[in-house]
Amino acid sequence: MTSQECGPNKSVLIVDDVPENLDVLKGILESRYRVQVATNGRIALKVAFSPHPPDLILLDVMMPELDGYEVCRLLKQAERTRDIPILFVTAKSEVEDELAGFNLGAADYLVKPVSPPVVLARVKTHLAMHDQKKLLADQVAVRTAQLQVRNIELEETHMEVIHQLGRAAEYRDNETGLHVMRMSRYVRLLALHAGLSEPEAELLLLAASMHDLGKIGIPDHILLKPGKLTENEFAVVQTHCDMGCRIIGKPRSAILTLGASIALTHHEKWNGRGYPNNHPGAVIPLEGRLSAIGDVFDALTSVRPYKTAWSVDAALELIAQEAGEHFDPRLAAIFVGLKNEIIEIMEQYQENTD
Repeated sequence: MTSQECGPNKSVLIVDDVPENLDVLKGILESRYRVQVATNGRIALKVAFSPHPPDLILLDVMMPELDGYEVCRLLKQAERTRDIPILFVTAKSEVEDELAGFNLGAADYLVKPVSPPVVLARVKTHLAMHDQKKLLADQVAVRTAQLQVRNIELEETHMEVIHQLGRAAEYRDNETGLHVMRMSRYVRLLALHAGLSEPEAELLLLAASMHDLGKIGIPDHILLKPGKLTENEFAVVQTHCDMGCRIIGKPRSAILTLGASIALTHHEKWNGRGYPNNHPGAVIPLEGRLSAIGDVFDALTSVRPYKTAWSVDAALELIAQEAGEHFDPRLAAIFVGLKNEIIEIMEQYQENTD
């Protein structure tokens, strides 16, 4: 650091109730720094909390009303003054006295009578160290902000890839992608009303969009067949659950882990007669049970080449009838009670029939 940087641009506050001590320290420092003085702790605090606080404080310990230790404690408690270097200047030279000052956050300890070269050296050193700390803190803040922006960009890209991955199977199935959007929002809605937190429901919203990813691997002549599937053809369709899980793999991402689980289990049934693994009841993970209801409801209320769309009431009636058979009975009862919210989702993401 140059002498100009340590010179008049830096301000030092001297706090002492003895005028002679103020004169001595002021005489040592005023040729190199802008010097302010305070004759008691209250004035010192007023100066420190002003719009232009000092860069360093030389603080006496033994003062009436507020002693130096209390002034130091108050300054270190306040966010705007906690980083100002404080050097105690006192006749108290016992080890216990020094420890008390350092424990309060003091940067150094000068013993009276002071030595001018020592005072100048200590003040210069602590101002330089303070500048370096501020520079480092600024660099960390800038870098942190840059990383936050980068992380947001990566997260947005990650989300977009997941959305597109989920919609890929729908395009193979001659869908517009709206099935994925409606179904995943039904799952989010049900999850919230079943007691999951907002962040958990948001993860499910994203993960559920990948439930039919495995359809990418189903041959066109089966997947796009307009009529009823044969038993063998349906067996091939059933492989899309395991296939979707294997496509996603075993990722570290929480969203993709949920997505793999949903892909594998969204066709399991509460009574154990679903596929691919015939898992019953609570053996089916919660995300699979939630997704089963959202998926079936949207399939029932959507037009397909082989069927017309069911009414909302008819679809909800079937969900209620299948409680304890196809669906988790508690979740089915909750879903049936969400008719108004379900209709809002349907209207927001309705098919374009033009």
